[in-house]
Amino acid sequence: MRYDIDPERSQVWISARSNVHPIHSETRGMTGFVDVEVSCAGRLDMRVPPQARLELPVDRLSSGNPLNDREMRRRIDARRFPTITGELLSMKEAGRPAAYLAEGDITFRGMTQRFADELTVAVAPDGTLVFEGEHVFDIRDFGMDPPRVLVLKVYPDVTVRVRVVAEAR
Repeated sequence: MRYDIDPERSQVWISARSNVHPIHSETRGMTGFVDVEVSCAGRLDMRVPPQARLELPVDRLSSGNPLNDREMRRRIDARRFPTITGELLSMKEAGRPAAYLAEGDITFRGMTQRFADELTVAVAPDGTLVFEGEHVFDIRDFGMDPPRVLVLKVYPDVTVRVRVVAEAR
């Protein structure tokens, strides 16, 4: 069954560190779809391979500091690469209730890298699906040097946490 991502209820949190202070961003506006089958018990039916595609416009990313945001968009080359995409390639049960190991491709700045990490999936009483997960990325894997603004030096490891809310079509 196809589920559409709700861009207003889905969120992305990005946390980075610098030599001066932590940097946080909370963003909405993710779009895309998830194709999964849900069993009567409210779990994903893994006999049908799940598929998903997520997109997040880069211009939605904001730290709340215009100077940092301008430098981040410049380094991302947001005009050339306006979207971050994620494509689910495989998913299997992780051995705990509602936990799954997901593997997929992330495309950022025109470069695609494969990652795997754990997701939890909850099925709400109304049938809405909620996927949650977190991964630490090294932005250098995407050919991006960590930003430096005046005396501010940002470290390359960035924690990205997602909450994807998807509703049946």
